[in-house]
Amino acid sequence: MSGFPYRTLMVQGTTSDAGKSTVVAALCRLLKRRGIRVAPFKPQNMALNSAVTRDGGEIGRAQALQAIAAGIEPHTDMNPVLLKPSSDIGAQVIIHGQVRADMNARDYHQYKPVAMGAVLESHARLLDQYETVIVEGAGSPAEINLRDRDIANMGFAEAVDCPVILVADIDRGGVFAHLVGTLSCLSQSERGRVIGFVINRFRGDIKLLEPGLEWLEQQTGKPVLAVLPYLHGLFLDAEDAVQAAQANKGAFRVVVPSLPRMSNHTDFDALRAHPDVDLRFVRQGEAIPGADLIILPGSKNTRGDLAWLEAQGWREQIARHLRYGGKVIGVCGGFQMLGRTVNDPHGVEGAPGMSAGLGLLDVETELTREKRLTRVDGVCAFASHEVAGRVSGYEIHMGVSHGTAMGKPAFAIDGRGEGAVSVDGQILGTYLHGLFDHPEACTALLQWAGSRSEHVVDTAQLRDASLERIADSVEGLLDRLIAIRG
Repeated sequence: MSGFPYRTLMVQGTTSDAGKSTVVAALCRLLKRRGIRVAPFKPQNMALNSAVTRDGGEIGRAQALQAIAAGIEPHTDMNPVLLKPSSDIGAQVIIHGQVRADMNARDYHQYKPVAMGAVLESHARLLDQYETVIVEGAGSPAEINLRDRDIANMGFAEAVDCPVILVADIDRGGVFAHLVGTLSCLSQSERGRVIGFVINRFRGDIKLLEPGLEWLEQQTGKPVLAVLPYLHGLFLDAEDAVQAAQANKGAFRVVVPSLPRMSNHTDFDALRAHPDVDLRFVRQGEAIPGADLIILPGSKNTRGDLAWLEAQGWREQIARHLRYGGKVIGVCGGFQMLGRTVNDPHGVEGAPGMSAGLGLLDVETELTREKRLTRVDGVCAFASHEVAGRVSGYEIHMGVSHGTAMGKPAFAIDGRGEGAVSVDGQILGTYLHGLFDHPEACTALLQWAGSRSEHVVDTAQLRDASLERIADSVEGLLDRLIAIRG
């Protein structure tokens, strides 16, 4: 072992969004810098942001980011159980990258021993290939109602006998209560696994925090391994929650409805980072602002989210937007919504039935049980020769669309047309996620929509720079972890 004395180390959090994903990514990048072959791992993830792996499966977006941090290709073993909620009580269950079933919460609870088998298989395979595995927990280990058959937090740690570090977000407030309270909810053996705390997102004078750190260590008998700074301006893929856009920073206005079951909103990260774009997510009950471009995002429940759009007044607003010369893009489920009908004869996303679409593209969609999962590369067929560029991305959808509108494709992928552009050139639909990520495609799409910006956003470069920044911030944590083991 080249300097890191843990075969498996688990990062758990006192709450969701405490910083587990970021700490795992930072440790993966730092270990890679030190020449250690490391892999990320999350036993169970519940998220609507996902990525397609080279082995043809689907994993949480955060684990794909952590793999990039580690300098390796994302693989389905890095997230063997992925849950994609389709309602408040049900989710699509994905095992080793492939859809296994749709289950409600009770059925999935009964299924957990099977899921745990998949988790342990994947973990064992990663240990065979890498020197160390850095594991991310889910939510909080203090969720007492989820302790029975737990596979995401202490249930996994107990099964593989690994140490745990506990992360808490001081920016939320109540950090000491979170840490002490979480420990008090654990069993004796689980508390014994916690080797120390990490306090995340600290800003201020560390001297003022030190009395609290001393009290915490006295109360718990556990060391504070690191206090990590609040880092502004990071460009990292969100696991699930919509990141706030920086409002009013650019002249070109882009509006996205924040659908109840919106999926892969990371599609818009490049726009969020663009200095000449004002990107806004519009939530339920909010007024729909004027825009140059409206984008309908992906959805895990297309018909349900289409009904939500109707109820929020988006049909009328989009029609008005088009009358005034605005542009509209539909991505994946948003593309399906732009068509004439969305038919779900098999009940893939809920009760079987058919919904009328927005009728803006001559396209009809039938939802199917088979999910298409693939990475793609191609060119922008919609753009003029002067600005036409390359595009890369991935497809994740359970539906097949057809219609005359697809005779004028948006992209050319491996010699085939993909998506559709309206006859008047105002509306574009595509199944391609990540369509703004390639700098050439982002420029071409914004120019098609009416932007005159010449600024180019390179998401890969921004992401890598952010990974380097967070790795720098955990140098002290890594050294402390090595020291306490030695």
